[in-house]
Amino acid sequence: MDNNKVVEMKERDPLLIKKYIKTGIALLTIIVFAALLFSNLFIVKENEYKVIRQFGEVVRIIEEPGLSYKIPFIQSVISLPKYQMTYDVQEAEINTKDKKRMIIDNYAVWKIQDPKKMISNARTLINAETKMAEFIFATVRSELGRLDYDEIINDEKSSRGSLNDQITEMVNAALERDGYGILVTDVRIKRTDLPNENENSVFTRMISERESTAQGYLSRGDAEKNIIVANTDREVKEMLAKAQADADEIRSQGEQEAAKIYNNSYSKDPEFYQLYRTLESYKKTIDEETVIILPFDSPYANILMGEMN
Repeated sequence: MDNNKVVEMKERDPLLIKKYIKTGIALLTIIVFAALLFSNLFIVKENEYKVIRQFGEVVRIIEEPGLSYKIPFIQSVISLPKYQMTYDVQEAEINTKDKKRMIIDNYAVWKIQDPKKMISNARTLINAETKMAEFIFATVRSELGRLDYDEIINDEKSSRGSLNDQITEMVNAALERDGYGILVTDVRIKRTDLPNENENSVFTRMISERESTAQGYLSRGDAEKNIIVANTDREVKEMLAKAQADADEIRSQGEQEAAKIYNNSYSKDPEFYQLYRTLESYKKTIDEETVIILPFDSPYANILMGEMN
């Protein structure tokens, strides 16, 4: 190799090195940009809100599902559920109108209605649930405190069906008033228990009430039974009396008709009638031991002797 080629290669080496360095920097820049780009893209699902915060403030809320983005370094993304959630409110003891104690256990179904208000006032889901539980407990205690003990535990007098709706409306009014951005769709009292020291007395009272109610039903049943029996007896007597009257009338008409027939028959042959009546009298007056003493000119003697005038 001659000296000219050696000098040319020495002059080209720095140029190649610079070119390679520039190419590497460009590739690295592209890779970093692509990484930043993809790291700041996110997917919004159907059942969630995406909240974009910038320096702690909410600047954008995305509700529609799809692909979205945020500004690197200065913006952050949090997810909030859009679906309905169930919160089991911790059981608590309340006092009724007549100063009795009860343990109430209920639950709530709720959802986020306005994510911006929820973050501004409650900050987190846990805080929102805590505040909601406070409102529910206060409302339940207030509403049940207006009812007597027996009204709550007695199924026949219970107004719990409408009470659940009233509590739901009142809790939503309080949450909306304070701007928490959440909506309670349903509050349900799932269990009402008694403190252990009250159970025996209440059960005894319930048994007594049920026995009193049963006795009332039995008394009303007996009274209705007596009324039905009396009405039936009266109807039977009326029917028998009417039947007897009808029978007497029919019998009287028959006897009249028979007498008329007898009269018509006897008037046609008086002598036969006299003979018939005499023979009929013999049936009643003469038996095997009868001794008859008659005058010679008696009609009976004449008939017995075969002589008829």
